[in-house]
Amino acid sequence: MATFNVVKASGEREPFYESKLRNSLRKAGADQQITDKIIHSIQRILFEGITTEKIYREAFKQLRQYSNSSAGRYKLKEALLELGPSGYPFEKFIGELLIRLGYQTDIGVVIDGNCVSHEIDVIAEKDDEHFMIECKFHNRKSHKCNVKIPLYIQSRFKDVERNWRSQSGHEDKQHQAWVVTNTRFTTDAQQYGKCVGLKLLSWDYPENNGLKDLIGHVNLHPITSLSTLSNQKKKLLLEQNVVFCKQICEDKQVLRNIDLDSHTMNRVLKEAMDICNVKNNSVNR
Repeated sequence: MATFNVVKASGEREPFYESKLRNSLRKAGADQQITDKIIHSIQRILFEGITTEKIYREAFKQLRQYSNSSAGRYKLKEALLELGPSGYPFEKFIGELLIRLGYQTDIGVVIDGNCVSHEIDVIAEKDDEHFMIECKFHNRKSHKCNVKIPLYIQSRFKDVERNWRSQSGHEDKQHQAWVVTNTRFTTDAQQYGKCVGLKLLSWDYPENNGLKDLIGHVNLHPITSLSTLSNQKKKLLLEQNVVFCKQICEDKQVLRNIDLDSHTMNRVLKEAMDICNVKNNSVNR
């Protein structure tokens, strides 16, 4: 097969790697047969300079024909982007995600530093861990967080940390600053984060432990992944702090609050359960 270069959202070009597409389809839950069919179809439309967005949309369209649940998992990056237009703040999403991972969180709080006060997106605590988290949401996949952002966050953190360490009970706590984004960091931003011990979490960084992996491991896909709900209904759920498909699986009664008929409720519930790999007898009815 001929080699083609694809154009990424950033405008960069790279060779088309069938293995990357295959892996993303398999991670979404597509079996070998479905994956082979989609790969074969994509190969037929490849041309020099085709965009990764066009490849994604074609793969997503075909995947939906086979499985809504796999398609829902496959569109995770777009689902995160949709949180912005919905009006649901990204920091609330991250706060809810960390709660599901066992942390106690406070969202949008003002805390004293040694020199000045700071408004912090998320404060997270678990055992001896005490984290200050800044969330950077971008509505374009091509946007990257450059080194200026971690530089700024680290300087704020050092002021906060100095005050934290002066407080009783903080002597043995692990304090750390995080920067979380739904897109990516530049190489120098990653290098700076490693150098100063600042945790950076982006769509695919750290490798194999990025935001997409974290969400996938614990099945905390946002409700914007659902194809059986209109955007308006998704917005209504988000306004009621129903953020994850798993919340629908845990209590389908949340769907009654957005005025759905019983047929649509069952369709939404089934898709949410499939995305989360939840069995029928695990659902609170």
